[in-house]
Amino acid sequence: MKINLKINGTLRLIEIEAHEVLHDVLRRCGFTSVRKACDTGNCGICTVLLDGKPVPSCSYLAVKAEGHEVTTIEGVEKEAEEIAKLITAEGAEQCGFCSPGFVLTVIAMKRELQNPTVDDMKSYLVGNLCRCSGYQGHLRAVKKFMGVD
Repeated sequence: MKINLKINGTLRLIEIEAHEVLHDVLRRCGFTSVRKACDTGNCGICTVLLDGKPVPSCSYLAVKAEGHEVTTIEGVEKEAEEIAKLITAEGAEQCGFCSPGFVLTVIAMKRELQNPTVDDMKSYLVGNLCRCSGYQGHLRAVKKFMGVD
């Protein structure tokens, strides 16, 4: 079957299998920044934005994305670079495997939440796991990106 997806602003007609998850379709289309780890939607590694909201692409059926807009890290380069610089400045960059999903979640959070508290930020990021860090550096970087003291 074919579905229409707007990926990073470009409308595409893509052939899929009914059982395929969004992650696999995006990878097949060349979006290698979309990674997979847990296959259950619990770790956040595979996060993409669907109409601006973070979704786990490893457990989201591609057919459900028909007619929607999907954003990968390639579609938000300027914001992603800004966050990456802050993460690096806070000493929180490690292996980078979780970074695309984490950064997309942070971007969605900034667009959605107005004047968030630290607890709001922690709650929003709860679905993003990083096995390399203790999250404190990430949190400092996110607070700076969000303009929170």
